[in-house]
Amino acid sequence: MKINSRFLISLSFLILFSISVNADNPGHHHKHGKIEASAFKAIPELSLEVYPDAVKGWNIRLVTKNFRFAPENVNKKPVPGEGHAHLYVDGKKVARLYSPWFHLKPQSPGPHTIRVTLNANNHSDLAIHGKPIEAVKKIVQVKSGK
Repeated sequence: MKINSRFLISLSFLILFSISVNADNPGHHHKHGKIEASAFKAIPELSLEVYPDAVKGWNIRLVTKNFRFAPENVNKKPVPGEGHAHLYVDGKKVARLYSPWFHLKPQSPGPHTIRVTLNANNHSDLAIHGKPIEAVKKIVQVKSGK
């Protein structure tokens, strides 16, 4: 069986490229960088409220100042003071948030860390002096399903 050398070279390049991309992004997480918001005319602010839902799960409320949720501009150029948020549970990104309220399903029993970051339209973290604009709350899931 004769194998085309051009095909082997292309295949080798593709494999090496895949390995280098995945080495930079373990778990296939995207790196979007940071945008320094301290230079904005009005610096965005974020606080986080987490309430147990009356039926099951958690209700999350983002309280923002100088920030507008702009789902219509996601994946477009950054505009100061607008974008969306990323929600993380125990360090794992679980959702993009396009509004201040979100219902989080019940978690496994035990303690969990809820973290939310403000992000530009292009998904870059908004940051102040290099530190992401974020809010963190700890929750304890008493039993699964509630």
